[in-house]
Amino acid sequence: MDSKKCEAFLAAIDYGSLTAAGDALGYTQPGITRMINTLEEELGFKLFVRTKKGVSVTPNGEIMIPAFREIVRAQRVAEELGSTIQGMLSGVLTIAAYYSISAVWLPAIIQRFQKDYPYVIIRVNEGGNREIAQWLHDKSVDLSFAAQPSEKVPCDWIPLVQDEMEVWLPIDHPATKAASFPIEELNGAPFIMTSANQDTEIDRLLAKESLVPDIKFSTKDSFTTYCMVEAGLGISMNNHLISQKWSGQVKQLPFNPPHYVELGLAIPNLEEASPATKVFIDYVKSFLETIK
Repeated sequence: MDSKKCEAFLAAIDYGSLTAAGDALGYTQPGITRMINTLEEELGFKLFVRTKKGVSVTPNGEIMIPAFREIVRAQRVAEELGSTIQGMLSGVLTIAAYYSISAVWLPAIIQRFQKDYPYVIIRVNEGGNREIAQWLHDKSVDLSFAAQPSEKVPCDWIPLVQDEMEVWLPIDHPATKAASFPIEELNGAPFIMTSANQDTEIDRLLAKESLVPDIKFSTKDSFTTYCMVEAGLGISMNNHLISQKWSGQVKQLPFNPPHYVELGLAIPNLEEASPATKVFIDYVKSFLETIK
């Protein structure tokens, strides 16, 4: 089965339309339509239902997704191995990462990697724990750079760094002069919640410590939360890395007792990882050694 056709099918799912998938892969809309039609003819059943809003996957198409992803992955690994043997690493590397990691660490890592391996195309998918877990499960990414997924997600885990959780306080909050913030004081405190019930590090810490703050506002973006804390609308928390480049009037304090998030790399299957993935892992480790 032609991996290009499988890739076209997967792209149509990711982008929601055949036109957008064609643009992403460099095909015309009629061209990618012919590829999908041919694939459906080979299989003997429909993969998509065409609508005015785009395409939706049929039940049979859903069943085929893991197999198509494996065909595309195997093709890429074979191509990269061939390039490696010839002394030229190439291919496509898809990375899932927290927004904080993609903003603070990934630019420098990718810059170093691309300087040495300019023929590797890098795609970054930003998301939270739930999205990243799904991508790893589907094998639609080569690796993730985030916190460790739950045990339900099949992957190999490489721990790299401990990132401290911190409370965010308005600059006039009475606790700003302290060296740390007692974590039990989150109970009943006016709180601004980021991405509630999305298995974030905030969700995990509140559940672990059985804490129930008084949630006054909810946001989907950590920077929005940060700005609301700056405006005196409540307190919040997050890991240190996410606000490393922000400079608003917000006091950040470690908790007492301290709490940390273990950040690292999750790979669907390290043994089967592509050459580009394995080289990139080494670059991540090397970069983190320079900032310790």
